[in-house]
Amino acid sequence: MAAFDGKAFAKSLSTAPGVYLMRDAEGQVLYVGKAKNLHRRVASYFNGQDKGPRINLMIKKIAAMEVSLTRTETEALLLENEWIKAFKPRFNINLRDDKSYPWIRLSTDHSFPLVSFYRGQRRQKGEFFGPYSSIHAVRQSLNQIYKLFKLRQCRDSVFENRTRPCLQYQINRCSAPCVGFISKADYQRDVDAARALLKGHDDTVIEYLIDRMNEASQSQDYEQAAVFRDHIQSLQTVRSHQYVIGQQTDVDVIGLFMQAGAVAVHVVSFRNGRNVGGRTFFPSNVRQDDAASDVLAAFLGQYYQDHRPPRELIVSTEPTEVDLWADALSERRGTKVAIKAHIRGERRQWLDSAVRNAEDALRRRLAQKDQWGQGLDALVALLQLDDRPERMECFDISHSSGQDTMGSCVVFGPDGPIKREYRLYGINDAPAGDDYAAMAEVLKRRYQRALKTEQTLPDLIVVDGGQGQLNQAKAVLAELGITEVTLLGMAKGPARQAGQERLILGEREVVPGPHHAASHVLQRIRDEAHRFALSGHRRRRQKTAHRSVLDQVEGVGPTKRKRLLEHFGGQEGLMKASIEDLTRVPGISQALAQRLHERLHAGGQTEPKSGGKTTLAP
Repeated sequence: MAAFDGKAFAKSLSTAPGVYLMRDAEGQVLYVGKAKNLHRRVASYFNGQDKGPRINLMIKKIAAMEVSLTRTETEALLLENEWIKAFKPRFNINLRDDKSYPWIRLSTDHSFPLVSFYRGQRRQKGEFFGPYSSIHAVRQSLNQIYKLFKLRQCRDSVFENRTRPCLQYQINRCSAPCVGFISKADYQRDVDAARALLKGHDDTVIEYLIDRMNEASQSQDYEQAAVFRDHIQSLQTVRSHQYVIGQQTDVDVIGLFMQAGAVAVHVVSFRNGRNVGGRTFFPSNVRQDDAASDVLAAFLGQYYQDHRPPRELIVSTEPTEVDLWADALSERRGTKVAIKAHIRGERRQWLDSAVRNAEDALRRRLAQKDQWGQGLDALVALLQLDDRPERMECFDISHSSGQDTMGSCVVFGPDGPIKREYRLYGINDAPAGDDYAAMAEVLKRRYQRALKTEQTLPDLIVVDGGQGQLNQAKAVLAELGITEVTLLGMAKGPARQAGQERLILGEREVVPGPHHAASHVLQRIRDEAHRFALSGHRRRRQKTAHRSVLDQVEGVGPTKRKRLLEHFGGQEGLMKASIEDLTRVPGISQALAQRLHERLHAGGQTEPKSGGKTTLAP
């Protein structure tokens, strides 16, 4: 392949604003940037001047470039961050925030709406409030709503099949609309009040509670009136603690702290004057010579891809091209967004607090990373490896008496677990209870696919087991022609105590003991593989238990099984259903309901079927 001619490529470019993208010989994205003048910016990479070792290395790797023209520099800025978020280029500062944010959802497709915790893409019908910075903040708000307004928490399928109030009614956290203890109109009043509270309209909520208190007093229900009075006082107390930045004000306070090429950004969000939580982020690919203003600019672009910008951002340092960022975020929000770094008074205290939180989080992260690094160095010395393993994969098998067997693979790198690369394997071919065959199947499927898709192979493979498991791993890797990977078996010690494991490496065996730093690394990896395998096994066992009885009834296929379980809210509700109840499910005839009822009550569940295929990873 001919070398990429950057100068010729730059000459062909327009002087308009836009975004450029660099790829290496394998098609991987190296870098994404934006330019006010594409021709001038791209040409600057190929003018022969020294740009430092990191940028020089990037330029050497360029095999192709792509550009996209935009109408304005603001549009280019927004598109640049969309591409960075999508491609996560190696040479860009990356937020790498894979977690979805929690919301509160108020359903709109039911006569008695449900208010609940929600995470993921907002595809379901309903009103969404958030996103919140933490699960703790969501739970605080939900607890307040359940306590004040007694809105239901149960799923629709459970709601439709209740015949008596649940425990939530008994402890005064639900008004029991499922059994008609509250009218639709009164329940809707509570829903409207909850909506007002979630929008931050506390005065409206307090007026509502005062009206309810007066109604209870006039009907001489003084006990209930006292409950409303206590709710009013409680809400006023909470509001006095949360009301810190001004009424109906939306503000994000962003504190950044950098040290030795590492960075932490702490964001505290205020919505409608109320603190809705804080969260710390650790952008990657930050160089020691990167300016704080550049890092903050990169953070803003990626963070506000997923969040609607507030009216005001209070930042510890002005981002590069602050006016351009203000325009870009204003365009995204639809109204003006102000970015302020020079503030005084109470807001200064909140900003100082955000910076302190970022500093503390980074200090703890670096200490943890240093401890992990020391453990890796100890592992290198103990196993006589050439260098620190850049990638370690650990495998474990979990089952109950040979049934519902699952295999797990967890991945660890220089900084710890890489959870997005964890995989579960449902065992399809190995005989029930044969752990050796199950391990061989998992390893073969894992590394066949890795070779086929040219994935990175690990430097160290750890199997939870002794010589037998290790022999399976050796045979599989030999069959696949993989020779440059170190294999390690972890066999339990005589007392099966943590830290007393025998480490089997080829012909050598060592017992480092519970206080050895390498033991701590390997125990963490092995325990994570065990936890992940066990969680997958439990989920599979639960699915098997739910479908085992239904699978044995002629005429009940996957569609009808799903309808039955959804209609009755699971296996327990199904067991309580009468023949008449069963016929109400679409597709269930009188004759089928009769057969189903007889099978359900013919002595309980049978053993789960073996041989069913559940493949969660290739």
